Amino acid sequence: MQQNKLFVGNLAFSSSEQDLEAVFGQFGELQEVKIIMDRETGRSRGFGFVSFVDASDAEAALAANGQSVGGRDLRVNFATERTGGNGGGRRDNNRGGFERRY
Repeated sequence: MQQNKLFVGNLAFSSSEQDLEAVFGQFGELQEVKIIMDRETGRSRGFGFVSFVDASDAEAALAANGQSVGGRDLRVNFATERTGGNGGGRRDNNRGGFERRY
């Protein structure tokens, strides 16, 4: 688990990385701010990540949990690494995709 990286959920679809910088920058120096976008639509998926240079600043930034941004209350937790899965939503064994006919 990266103790300097936070998961930020329940974002309004209109929220920008600059909005997150404004909220979380008050807790310390930011290393990276990233809102996750849908590859197909280009629209926000409603969550993102904020990384701090100093882990103690990330811990302090947990206080932003429940803060309203864009009319929605943020969910803020330490980010956890994904385990398992098959590479992020890809379909395996040709289920649900186009059928191959030979």
